[in-house]
Amino acid sequence: MQIKSGYNTYSKKATLAVDVIVEQYGYLVKKIAYHLLARLPDSVDVDDLIQAGMMGLIEAYKRFESTKGASFETYAGIRIRGSIMDEVRKTDWAPRSVRRNGRAVSSAIRELEATLGRDASDLEVASHMGIKIDEYHEMIHSSLSTQLFSYEEMLDSDTTSLDSVESESHNTPYSLVEEGDFQSQLAKEIDNLPEREKLILSLYYNEELNLKEIGAVLGVSESRVSQIHSQAAMRLRARLSDWRD
Repeated sequence: MQIKSGYNTYSKKATLAVDVIVEQYGYLVKKIAYHLLARLPDSVDVDDLIQAGMMGLIEAYKRFESTKGASFETYAGIRIRGSIMDEVRKTDWAPRSVRRNGRAVSSAIRELEATLGRDASDLEVASHMGIKIDEYHEMIHSSLSTQLFSYEEMLDSDTTSLDSVESESHNTPYSLVEEGDFQSQLAKEIDNLPEREKLILSLYYNEELNLKEIGAVLGVSESRVSQIHSQAAMRLRARLSDWRD
């Protein structure tokens, strides 16, 4: 009975600690959930994202080690984002036509830039595909939604550094070298993007501003920011097609 009493006391303390963490960092879960929601279809429920994010927050609390150097908020943010990503991956909501259009856009960008020897504008890509610019913007917006999380991970350099110890046992030496090479190539391609595209990616992924906030900074509409963001992501996908599709 004494052992059971001791266990109950420990269990209550653990529950209380979790409640405190949820209360203190619940704002971070909501911030990340709404940030990701802006790039997802209307069918995605933000409450589902928040619930998944809360699970990531609790997991972060259980696994965090202050001796690794990162702050808890930084570590929790990565865990929260990863948990939300996993939740959305469970539902394959993208029609085949959307995926097919995404491959077509990537192919067009790759072909056009090889011919021009420079960055291709959205107008040039649309013309190359034989479609109107509005149709092109809608196509890349829809296609980017299917690729959102892979690009989130690609652009989040902290994920690799903080999780490398935990994931090391699941990777061969070759795969680790290959991943390192990919990250280097990704960084290079991001640096080679047109300045406005590079700035928007930085504001969105690094500074975590939403599209409306970025539009205010740049003096353009929210829809235009979305178009440029989508164009940048599709350009990266085209240039990195030899690595991942």
